[in-house]
Amino acid sequence: MIANLPETELPRIVIIGAGFAGLKLARKLVRSQYQVVLIDKENYHAFQPLLYQVATAGLEPSSIAFPLRKLFQREKKIHIRIDEVLEVNATDKFITLKNIGRVNYDILVLAYGADTNFFGNENVKLNAIPMKSIPEALTLRNRILGDYEIALSITDYQSRQEYMDIVIVGGGPTGVEIAGALADMRKYILPKDYYELNKDEVDIYLIDSGNKLLSAFSEQSSENAEKALKAMGIKVLQNTIVKDYDGVQVFLSNNEIIRTRKLIWAAGVIAGKLDGMPDNIYGPRRRIIVDEFNAVKGMEGVYAIGDCAVMITEDSPNGDPQVAQVAMQQAVNLAKNLKAIRKNSILTPFKYKDLGIMATIGRKKAVAEIYGVKYSGFFAWLTWLFIHLISILGTKNKLVVFINWAIAYFTRDQSLRLILKAKSLKNSAN
Repeated sequence: MIANLPETELPRIVIIGAGFAGLKLARKLVRSQYQVVLIDKENYHAFQPLLYQVATAGLEPSSIAFPLRKLFQREKKIHIRIDEVLEVNATDKFITLKNIGRVNYDILVLAYGADTNFFGNENVKLNAIPMKSIPEALTLRNRILGDYEIALSITDYQSRQEYMDIVIVGGGPTGVEIAGALADMRKYILPKDYYELNKDEVDIYLIDSGNKLLSAFSEQSSENAEKALKAMGIKVLQNTIVKDYDGVQVFLSNNEIIRTRKLIWAAGVIAGKLDGMPDNIYGPRRRIIVDEFNAVKGMEGVYAIGDCAVMITEDSPNGDPQVAQVAMQQAVNLAKNLKAIRKNSILTPFKYKDLGIMATIGRKKAVAEIYGVKYSGFFAWLTWLFIHLISILGTKNKLVVFINWAIAYFTRDQSLRLILKAKSLKNSAN
C-alpha cells in the first residue's frame, strides 16, 4: 500500500521524528523548494526539559506540548503523518509505515532522537519509570500521588516506607532536576495535602555511577549542585551502580538494598535501530555516524540529526552532547545545505556553538554556565526560568507556564495534583 500523499514536481524530503531536530528542520524548510513529509508517533511536540515538572504536578502536560498540525496550518507543502516507521529501503528510496504503508522519498532525514538506556537490565526496564515522554511523566505523577494515598492507610512503618521513599538513578540534569522538585514537593506539599503523613519519613535517593553530579558541568557547578541537593535532604550516592530492581527492592553495587516502589530511571539514553539500515552506520550508543554535513556515510540522500546522530571529529571524538541546542543547530545547518543543493551552491560544514548549559535544583536554586560564565543560586534560577519560558512553543503555553510558575513561587502550592488514569472503553457503561 502506498501512502496517500500529493505528488508534485518538487523533490520530497521525509523527516522521521518531530523532536527538537526534526521540528526545527521542518520549520526551516517551509519556504523551500521541497515537499516536506514530517512523520512522528505523536501528533504533538513535547518540550522535554520540563517533563519533570509534569511528573511532580508543577505543570499540566498540555502546557509543554504543542500540536504539530497547528504549527503548519497554512503551509501546504508540509504534510504530517502520525505513524510508526517499520523499515527503510535505501536502495529504492522509500520507507514503510505501520498503518499507511509506503512513502517514497528523494531525501530522508533521521531525527528520531533516543530512548532510555537500561544497559541490558531487563528487570529494571520492566519495573523502573523512565522520563522521556509525557505519558511516562504522567505515569510517574500518578504513582507518586497514588502511593501517598496508599501510605495513609498503612500502619506498619517498613511497609509504608516502600510507598513513600523514592530512588532516582542518574546524576545528569534530569536526575538532579527531578530530585530537587521532589524535595520541594516533600517540603511544601506533603504537610498540606497529606498532613497525616510525616514528611521526614520520605527518603529521596539520587544514585549515580560516577563521582561527579552533572558530569558535563565544571567542578564548581557540580559541587554547588551536590551541596544544594544535600542541604535539601537528598541522599546522594555516588560511585554506585543499580544492579537490579524487582519492583520493591533496589539492589546496589555496594551490597545495600533500598526498598521502594518507585525507581525513576534517568541514567542515560540509547538510539533505536531501523530495519533496513546497515549495521555499519551505527556508533557508540547506536548513534548514526554522520559526516560534517550530517550525511550518513555510504547512504545517498540520507541524513541524521539530533540525538540519534554522532559526528566524530578530532575536537569531539565522542561527538557533540545529546542536548536540544545541538539538535536545533544541526537542523538549521542542514536546512541551509538542503536549500544550497537546490541552487548548486557550496555546502556549509556543521560546527556546534556551545551557548551554555544549566540545571535547576528546586525552588530558587540552579547552576548555569553561559558563554563561559559560571554562576549559581537565585540569579541562575531566574536565567533558567527565562530561557525555558521563551523556548516553549505557543504564546498560550508560555502564558500558562508563567502563571503556574508565578502561583507556585508566591503560594508554594499548585492545584494540579490530579491522578489521571486512562479507562478502557470495554469497561465503560453503555
